Amino acid sequence: MNRREFFEALAAAAIVPTLAQRDSALEWGAPVFDVHFHLRPQPAGNLAHLDGAGVAKANLLTRGRALDQLKALQAAAPERFTWFSSYNVTQPDAEQVLTQAVKNGAQGFGEMKFHVAADGPELRRMYALAADLRVPILIHFQEVDHVPNEGTWSTGFAKTFESVLKSYPKTTFIGHADAFWANVSEDYRNDAVYPTGPIRRGGVTDRLLGDYPNIFGDLSAVSGNNAMARDPGFTADFLKRHQNKLIFGSDCSCSDGHGGGYDNPAAPRMAGKCVARETLSVLKRSTSPEIFQKIVWGNAHGLLRIP
Repeated sequence: MNRREFFEALAAAAIVPTLAQRDSALEWGAPVFDVHFHLRPQPAGNLAHLDGAGVAKANLLTRGRALDQLKALQAAAPERFTWFSSYNVTQPDAEQVLTQAVKNGAQGFGEMKFHVAADGPELRRMYALAADLRVPILIHFQEVDHVPNEGTWSTGFAKTFESVLKSYPKTTFIGHADAFWANVSEDYRNDAVYPTGPIRRGGVTDRLLGDYPNIFGDLSAVSGNNAMARDPGFTADFLKRHQNKLIFGSDCSCSDGHGGGYDNPAAPRMAGKCVARETLSVLKRSTSPEIFQKIVWGNAHGLLRIP
């Protein structure tokens, strides 16, 4: 083998996909990275959902000190998981705990889901810390109860979050959940969990994704699925315009990647379905293979700086 052949072989070996990536690409036309996957108690439960949904890799969302559990899962499935860490932002040691998580290998903060204002002092501390540590922060925005007395989370997205983006230009934000995705439509007024019908252009989320380089959209959960499924004409254009700012995620609690045990009382249309599969299907039929590949694989790797 001559020098040129050696380096060609070396380069080819470096990009040979894992078995999981190949299986994912065979099913969906591209390997799939799930940016919003909640850590299951047992390694087998995590892998059952990924394999069942045709997902090659996932970003685990953890709470508190879960390092031993993470190490066990990563040992059971090397190269298939990255992770984010979250911690109660009202506690005085939140910055210390999250800084240590990043030192231990966490590649971001999240899911930040707490009963505080999106522009309040508790989350502002986290925004500044994320900028200092150069990691993204994934936020759950919700203004309407799913069940009675559930409460709201990271409130004020439509009215105040633009000022946050201006105040923290070095922070990378990932938006998620009901208020974030319902506000793709200009006529949303915090009056429904999952609004239906045609989307009126000019919504806050659509505008912020276009105007600010430091905010990205996590397409997970019923909220992301609903926003992409309710108005096919809008969706095709939205995916094209924001193709570099959108990331696939599932936030699905089904047991097997095929809808086993899944039930969301606020979204009866999704009963017995896998959110990951439903959203991947919407994305695949709504855009080109090139844009689909960015949204389900490339953008996550770029954002998390994964080789």
